[in-house]
Amino acid sequence: MTPGSPDLVIVGSGFFGLTVAERVATQLDKKVLVLDRRDHIGGNAYSENDPDTGIEVHRYGAHLFHTSNKRVWDYVNQFTDFTGYVHRVFSIHDGKTYSLPMNLATLGEFFGRSFTPTEARELVAEQSGEIETAEASNLEEKAISLIGRPLYEAFIKGYTKKQWQTDPTELPAAVIARLPVRYTFDNRYFNDTYEGLPVDGYTAWLQKMADHPNIEVRLSTDYFDVRDELPTDVPTVFTGPIDMYFDYAAGELGWRTLDFETEVLPIGDFQGTSVMNYADEDVPYTRIHEFRHFHPERDYPSDKTVVVREYSRNAVAGDEPYYPVNTPEDRAKLETYRELAKKEAADKRVLFGGRLGTYKYLDMHMAIGSALSMFDNRIRPFFDEGAELDGRLEDAA
Repeated sequence: MTPGSPDLVIVGSGFFGLTVAERVATQLDKKVLVLDRRDHIGGNAYSENDPDTGIEVHRYGAHLFHTSNKRVWDYVNQFTDFTGYVHRVFSIHDGKTYSLPMNLATLGEFFGRSFTPTEARELVAEQSGEIETAEASNLEEKAISLIGRPLYEAFIKGYTKKQWQTDPTELPAAVIARLPVRYTFDNRYFNDTYEGLPVDGYTAWLQKMADHPNIEVRLSTDYFDVRDELPTDVPTVFTGPIDMYFDYAAGELGWRTLDFETEVLPIGDFQGTSVMNYADEDVPYTRIHEFRHFHPERDYPSDKTVVVREYSRNAVAGDEPYYPVNTPEDRAKLETYRELAKKEAADKRVLFGGRLGTYKYLDMHMAIGSALSMFDNRIRPFFDEGAELDGRLEDAA
């Protein structure tokens, strides 16, 4: 960046922050300073090559890019080409492997016979009739009302208990919005129009977004340590935890976090697929990622592989937050933070965005779409027309 003060400060170099930075730098010719407390760019999408094998590993869990938003797809294709990877997931229950989401192959294997689409619909309707969805008082009852008890107990009960470290009968019904059963043999995990993985990896993609003379990225820099040194009249986009920004004035928001156990194995292939779920409660992890399968087109070693076991638990101080718990208490706190955010935009020109800044779980395409909307509807009008900054938390696009 050329000498002089930035026109915009962005806290966090994940997809939301870098999308805003790239748009402001290229479309408005403004100087952007991006701060990140981590020692790398890209937030949770960061990936790196395992030093023993050269296999690209997603440090913060598997990231699969998919979207039906053509604007987002066209935008990201400026920075990377995508492979033809199609994500498919399998689950092990009681020593057998099944395809997910549940489909005709899953039902046939589980119930030991073939089903036509009509027969499968009738079976699920019969089994789910045990409980009316509207009368479900907890997650277990809600799941049974959607897919029936046998499928729930096989594929949902143990997995959910591990995810939440809580018995499903003690979780609210609202945790599950829907449980898809496909009455075809389609085992593609996502239904989106566009899907793939960045040809050269996520870090290369993210670095290209930040590669502009108007963008300066400072890593290993905590915003709270340096904000008193920043120009007071420069607007800020904050993508860190909103409750942390306001010093937990309304209390801490609840999050789930993930722990990862990485192992290099002296074999060419451990599980034959990229992601294997473990549905049974007696297996402590929820799933295993084998990253070589994300890029079968690459020349990875044939005698080594990298597997990562994933564990879920409640986040505590110092953990990386992943999934909002979103209890009624959390939602009440969030309303207070929403009001504080509006005031902060008016008083100090601070906007909040991204997963942590809005307390919403956002897939990558949603974070990018939300950032594009913030740029279009708030940041560009501010710089072009002198419009006031709207401090409402940005919705996902």
